Amino acid sequence: MKKFTNKEISWLSFNDRVLQEAANPDVPLMERLKFLGIFSSNLDEFFRVRVATLNRLAKLGKPAKKLIGHDPKAVLKEIQKIAVNRHETLNTVYQQILKDLARENIHIIDEKALSRGQVEFVRSYFSEKVRPQLMPVMIDQANKFPELQDRSIYLAVYLSVNLQPDKKKYALIEIPTDVRPRFVILPCFRNRNCIILLDDIIRFGLAEIFSVFHFDHIAAYTIKLTRDAELDIEDDLSESYIKKISSSLKKREGGIPVRFIYDAQIPEDLLRFIKDKLHLGPADHLVPGGKYHNFKDFMGFPDMGLDHLKYQPIAFLPHRDIDPKRSIFWAMRKRDILLHYPYQTFRYVLDLLRDASIDPRVRSIKITLYRVARNSSVVSALINAVRNGKKVIVNMELQARFDEEANIYWANKLQEEGARVSFGVPGLKVHSKLCLITREEKNGPMRYGIIGTGNFNEDTARIYSDHHLLTTDKRLTREIDKVFDFFANNYNVPKFKHFVVSPFDTRKVLMKHIRREIKSQQEGKNAYIILKLNNLADAAIIQKLYEASEAGVPILLFIRSMFSLIPGIEGLSSNIRAFGIVDKYLEHSRIFVFCNGGEEKMYITSADVMPRNLDRRVEVTCPIYDPDLQQEIRTFLKLQLDDNVRTRILDKDLTNAFVPSDAEKKSRAQWSIYEYLKRLSATPRSKGDSPSEDAPKPAHGPEGKGNDAGQTQTQKPVPAD
Repeated sequence: MKKFTNKEISWLSFNDRVLQEAANPDVPLMERLKFLGIFSSNLDEFFRVRVATLNRLAKLGKPAKKLIGHDPKAVLKEIQKIAVNRHETLNTVYQQILKDLARENIHIIDEKALSRGQVEFVRSYFSEKVRPQLMPVMIDQANKFPELQDRSIYLAVYLSVNLQPDKKKYALIEIPTDVRPRFVILPCFRNRNCIILLDDIIRFGLAEIFSVFHFDHIAAYTIKLTRDAELDIEDDLSESYIKKISSSLKKREGGIPVRFIYDAQIPEDLLRFIKDKLHLGPADHLVPGGKYHNFKDFMGFPDMGLDHLKYQPIAFLPHRDIDPKRSIFWAMRKRDILLHYPYQTFRYVLDLLRDASIDPRVRSIKITLYRVARNSSVVSALINAVRNGKKVIVNMELQARFDEEANIYWANKLQEEGARVSFGVPGLKVHSKLCLITREEKNGPMRYGIIGTGNFNEDTARIYSDHHLLTTDKRLTREIDKVFDFFANNYNVPKFKHFVVSPFDTRKVLMKHIRREIKSQQEGKNAYIILKLNNLADAAIIQKLYEASEAGVPILLFIRSMFSLIPGIEGLSSNIRAFGIVDKYLEHSRIFVFCNGGEEKMYITSADVMPRNLDRRVEVTCPIYDPDLQQEIRTFLKLQLDDNVRTRILDKDLTNAFVPSDAEKKSRAQWSIYEYLKRLSATPRSKGDSPSEDAPKPAHGPEGKGNDAGQTQTQKPVPAD
């Protein structure tokens, strides 16, 4: 009996759910284009990372199978089969979207469908803005075949003479999407809104590009190469960590090919020539596709001003415990605060950091940074704090995949300003989301902490469903300080009383909780387990969940992507229900709930249940002690469970079937959560003891800089970190 689904195959099933949204006529049309782009971007990253790792393992032979529990070569074959099938589906979905766009009078046309006026526009646009960016290479006569860049797309050009089949030449042109938009809006013709892709503008100008030759047939076919993006960090103690990462990033540019996508209409001789030059064989994931690649660019499709084709923007909800006329320090002294993104604003965290940066009583700020926004206000606040004489300690994770260069830049910037920057723990990636502000007050130092499921990133906080706990609970703030002490002194592993920290305790604590639920069930007591995760792929934890299911413990799982457990198998997992939601926002928060004999244990965490999170990363799982916040999380999970619009059933066959929907009682979790928090924000708390007026006034009033309450935003889901 099969007991585990391979995690890579389960991830591909998750990406199928993304593609379902692109195909779903109930999703606004422009959002469907974005989902198409997300599907493509996700798949690119999958090959760059997951397939690249499997390729490396496959070279190890039998030891790899023993190491990971399955044959990587067999998995790679299955991935290839799925990849070819999904590219066919992608093109089918795209063709349907084109038809639906045409019904809305938006026409994506190629160079063969231009009107006379559009021809003149494209000719001018090509000559003035595109041709200067093109550097064609005659690959049939080049001494060395060009190094194809990862994430770039190319036109493989075939030049021939109709009556002389042996007279032909091959060329290669990189499509310059880094300096020119992929989509160009054309002049209207007969009231038709028309858009052309940059690819087709170049096809339009092929005769001009190759006018030096005398060929009567010129055609171009899109190709794309995906490379291994894993970093190889040399173990050289004489070299700084930043230099090691920088050196590895340069090597990534020339990584081993892991996938080659090509237009299925490309002539066989040209395809064979390119494959030979790239040394590609049958095992290198050769994928025939359509005319266009890099559908990720559709995430930036032009806004045609048709609001009914997009999700309507939402207004950020105010938090009822945060007074815009007072500092957030004041609110935090009164009670713990749980922020729900993206429904509530990340501005609250920015305001706290800004206030801390100028407050004369604040002595220090400590923070972990994994991924930050492109123009990070978080880093700006930290730099301002240094300039104002605060002690700023930053743990910057340089191995946050695909954010390495940005993190090196910010690390250097912070160090230049005088912040103390560390780079985690040797052999461990720091993935925890922590901040600790220490402030001198009447009764001595007071600590203000932030513990999160997601990054300190104002960009992703608009599109990821995440949580941040703001707290002055000494039980928790002391634990935050212990984590930062560990970063400073790796040899001294602290003992945690309230936090559950990887790689020290998370695995054994999860096991202990599951065993306790099994014991309670056997003793006739209430028992249950609820896990909300991005990924569940640890074999030992899954086996223990199977034991709990066999003992009769009800288990409810909300899993976004990788999912190796197989629910619903009689005698193994019949008491396990598993669901996945793909909707407007990316489900990213991680929550553990255990019945615990009636004294419920509830946690938020940065950790997924995978070997890497349990054994090779610094992750923090934090208990929720406040009864009101526990109720907020219970309601959050209940609304997720009630969803019958965007929830899929996760089953052994990876069918991604939608939860059966009652036409009269439709419930959509992300909409319902917004309405719940809206009602909560309008419900005043009963008056209690106010915190000491020792807490400062805010640095800015309700209309001041950084206050975005009431602003609206356009949301789109993006890949996970």
